Amino acid sequence: MVRIAGVDLPRKKRMEIALTYIYGIGRSNARKILDKAGIGYDIKSDDIDDSMAVKIRSVIEEYRVEGDLRKETIMNIKRLMDLGNYRGRRHRRGLPCRGQRTHTNARTRKGPKRNLMKKKK
Repeated sequence: MVRIAGVDLPRKKRMEIALTYIYGIGRSNARKILDKAGIGYDIKSDDIDDSMAVKIRSVIEEYRVEGDLRKETIMNIKRLMDLGNYRGRRHRRGLPCRGQRTHTNARTRKGPKRNLMKKKK
C-alpha cells in the first residue's frame, strides 16, 4: 500500500483513479502529475515501487492538497462570515450560497422539516 500526502492509496486501482483519493486532486490533476513523474495511467497502485512513489511525492509537493487546502477553504468561509456579506450570512445560517431556490428545494442544506406546530385532534 502506497502512502502519499498522508493518504493511503487504495489497492488494485489504476494510479489515475487512486490519486483522486487525495483531497484536492481530481482526474485532470492526477493525469498531469503522472505525466510529470513519467508514470503511465494504467499502472496499478499495488505495482508502484519506492522510486515511483518518490517521483509522485515530489510532483505533488507543487500542489496545495489535503490539510493545507482544507485549512484554506475553511479560512475563506470564515472570512466571508466575518465580513457579514450575503454569502457569509448564508453560510452562517446553513442555507445555499450560490443562488439556488429554497422555497421548495434545498432539503439537504436546510435539514429536515421542523414541525413546530403539531396538529392536535
